[in-house]
Amino acid sequence: MAVHRQTSKMVLYLVWTLLGFGLSAPPIDLDPEAYGFDDTWDLNYDYDEEVETLAPPPAVTPPPAVVPPEDYVEEVTLPPRPTKSPVPSTLDLHGPGLFGPDTGLGMPSCLLCVCISGSVYCDDSELTQIPPLPKETTHFYARFNKITEVKATDFINLNQLKRIDLSGNQIGKVNEAAFRSLLQLQDLMLADNNIQVLPELPASLKHIDVRNNQLRSSSMHAEAFKEMKELQFLYLSNNKLDYIPVPLPDSLRSLHLQNNNIQSISQDDFCNIHDKNYIRKALEDIRLDGNPVDINFYPQAYICLPRLPVGTPV
Repeated sequence: MAVHRQTSKMVLYLVWTLLGFGLSAPPIDLDPEAYGFDDTWDLNYDYDEEVETLAPPPAVTPPPAVVPPEDYVEEVTLPPRPTKSPVPSTLDLHGPGLFGPDTGLGMPSCLLCVCISGSVYCDDSELTQIPPLPKETTHFYARFNKITEVKATDFINLNQLKRIDLSGNQIGKVNEAAFRSLLQLQDLMLADNNIQVLPELPASLKHIDVRNNQLRSSSMHAEAFKEMKELQFLYLSNNKLDYIPVPLPDSLRSLHLQNNNIQSISQDDFCNIHDKNYIRKALEDIRLDGNPVDINFYPQAYICLPRLPVGTPV
């Protein structure tokens, strides 16, 4: 107990001593001159002398340019050139093709020609034969080529064909069965060829043009146009016909026979001698000029016609 009391007294003594020392300390003089400081400031002080000068960054040297040698040639890979397929000399009638059998030029008919819907255009294509056609062909044009023959197989199985135009070729031979099976055929254009014999034609025809050929009356079928109940235009000018190809259907509107070898006209070529009341109303355009026949000698031959034929003897 005595020791504890003695320790407490010593602590109190130390605290009292420290407090007394702080209260009795002399005042601090804050005058700068008392401590040797001047109250003026030198604003012209050169601070640059105190700033350390930084070293410039090291210069970067670019790599030397690569200069190719004078004889250097850069290699460039070109795309391969398309190779041309050899041109066969004959038509392939059994090839599948893309739009039809392959033609003699080694490509499908619709690449050699132009196919639009059911129409096939082969005009001025240097053809020497009729190319195989798609089965859905309805109109076929091959004008101004070098076709020399129409074969029996050229239009086989083309049941939808309505128009054939082979004008301006070199056709000298037409197979007897070339058009026989074309029961939908309406227009047959064979003008400006060398045809000597006209084959059997379907009765569905409305327009036949065989101008500027070598047709003779003896080479035509007897009554060739009789059953053509819808025939309207028959053009046979500039051939070698000896007489008018009768009988003619009542549907006929235009008949051109100029520049042939017709020398006479019968009374029943256009009219019916057994029926005086018969009138052929549709036939208004008959051309007989350029033949060795004078139409003025046969007035009874035109009494059933709405108009007289045109005809000036050569």
